[in-house]
Parts: sequence; C-alpha cells; structure tokens
Amino acid sequence: MMNGTEGDRDRPRDGDRPGEDHVDRLRRQWALELPDLDTEPMAILGRAFRLSNLVRPSIEATIADFGLDRGEFDVIATLRRSGPPYLMTPTEMYSALMISSGGLTHRLDRLEKAGLIRREKSPRDGRSVLVALSEAGAALAEKAFRTDMASESSFLQALDGKEREALAALLRKLIAGIENEQARGEDEQAG
Repeated sequence: MMNGTEGDRDRPRDGDRPGEDHVDRLRRQWALELPDLDTEPMAILGRAFRLSNLVRPSIEATIADFGLDRGEFDVIATLRRSGPPYLMTPTEMYSALMISSGGLTHRLDRLEKAGLIRREKSPRDGRSVLVALSEAGAALAEKAFRTDMASESSFLQALDGKEREALAALLRKLIAGIENEQARGEDEQAG
C-alpha cells in the first residue's frame, strides 16, 4: 500500500513468507530490481541497523523517565563505570564518548546545573579541570542503568541463553574486525 504508515509496511502482506522479517522483504525486493547485486551485507548490517532503530525509542524513553537525554546519561554512566573516585578529564570523557569537546561541554553544563556532576581543578595541574560525578549523579546513573538493562533484557526473550552467547560472540568478532580495519586505515593516513 503506497499510503500506509511505517507500521503498515511491516505487517505481513500478500506474498510475505512465514518467518520473514523486514530485511528479508527488502532483500527480496532488491533481488527483483537488481538481480545481479549480492545483498548479503543487508542480512547482517541491515538487521543491526533495524534492531537499533527498533530498540532506541524504548531505551530513550527509559532514560527520559529519569529526567535525562541519551547524551546526558552517557556522560554520567561513563563516569559511574570508571569506578571510584568517578573522576575523569574532559579529554578522557570525549574520547570514551566519541563526541566533540564542544558537545561534551554542553552536556557538562546541563549536568552540573542539575547537580549530577561537578568540575574541579586538577590537583596536579591547576589549569586542568576534572569532571567528578556527584553522589546524586552516581545514584541516578546506577538506577537508570539497572532499569535500562531490565528493559533491554525483555527484547532478548526470543533467544535462549546459548543463542544469546553465540550472537554476542559473532557480533564481537564482526565489530572487532571492523574496528581493526578502521584503525589500519587511520594508521595508513597518518603514516
């Protein structure tokens, strides 16, 4: 149907096959349009993208229930998982978060105003600043993360324990290969 909503496009229609998912339908359509093109990457990367899009709204809603947006949660979670004393330099933070220093500064301003972090002068270098997680920030990060993990766990119910382990291992291998390839490319550009 041309005028259907996004949800309508994902409902089974005439010609759909039992057990077929959104990506199968896309690959089948492309096979008709471009039969010479191998769409195998869609079977994996397309599903990863689709999976991310399906779970993102739930994750963001869970985090919003704690008065945070995803970027703010990422900052306090990064500090919390760094372990005591829950303190990092801004450079360590934006490297861990893979964002620009300007993007981090904006998040830190909001979190400091909310009392979830504080900025301190470095005892080693008075010109440097450290970002410290407040007690309230640590408690909120832990509570939000626990709630998020419980919510995300519900998405995995279709897989048994061995399937989860196998999928995690395969994804780890795929991501490590991509990261290694990108690092080689960066090294070649720098060298």
